[in-house]
Amino acid sequence: MIIDGKQAAADLRKILTIEVAQLKKDKGVVPGLTVVLVGEDPASEVYVRNKVKQTREVGMISNEIKLPNDTSEAQLLAVLQQLNNDDAVHGILVQLPLPKHIDESVIIAAITPNKDVDGFHAMNSGRLLNGEPGALVPCTPQGCIMLTKKHLGEDLSGLHAVVIGRSNIVGKPVALLLLQENCTVTIAHSRTKNLAEVCQQADILIAAVGRAHFVQASWIKPGATIIDVGINRIEDENGKAKLVGDVDFANVAAVCGAITPVPGGVGPMTIACLLKNTVAAARLNG
Repeated sequence: MIIDGKQAAADLRKILTIEVAQLKKDKGVVPGLTVVLVGEDPASEVYVRNKVKQTREVGMISNEIKLPNDTSEAQLLAVLQQLNNDDAVHGILVQLPLPKHIDESVIIAAITPNKDVDGFHAMNSGRLLNGEPGALVPCTPQGCIMLTKKHLGEDLSGLHAVVIGRSNIVGKPVALLLLQENCTVTIAHSRTKNLAEVCQQADILIAAVGRAHFVQASWIKPGATIIDVGINRIEDENGKAKLVGDVDFANVAAVCGAITPVPGGVGPMTIACLLKNTVAAARLNG
């Protein structure tokens, strides 16, 4: 089974459209998301365009602030302070990566936690660790759990989940979410010994390492559910650029029970979960 991230994201946006309309009717609040883009990274510009478009499609207010590449850290912090104090802005997202002269950790820490729709602030990380209901959870891990449940259903209790990757953006938070779902969780990484054997035990395998076709078919337990977070740009046999995941899709698909494609899997869900977080932030701040 191919787990269709585009369809899952479309389904979530339909639900959010209803929730946004209800929030406007009940409280007079229209969720507002502001995206800050520093510099002219082409990939970031595409991401931001998609975010702005989809935010408006569900009935929310979307604003974009574009700043030049030479914007100083102090100037960016001043912009964030204004947004923190603006009651019409419920969600703030600073598009990463930032230019090298700006410290990303300083910028993330400067966003009010209740407006941190990326879910990267230390306060939200702590809330997730403690299992607090008010946490704004990083978008990609949320999407991974939703796509897993598309195939396996709502109850993941007792399943063995292996997460390859330990980043603050995907690996660690998705492991915590899987624990909340009562999975048995193994976090594997570049120093893990006998990685193939560890992966062979997984009922759910989440690959987030950033290496094209890293996960092989021989690593997969027959019938396992595979969530591929990787987005790697490689050249095909004709020299054209194409996107592939961290999983050797063609060969793994013959062994597993379900798999997300790249593109069209986790990516669309990441943006949909950003919209979900913005609605949640509007409830927190409204």
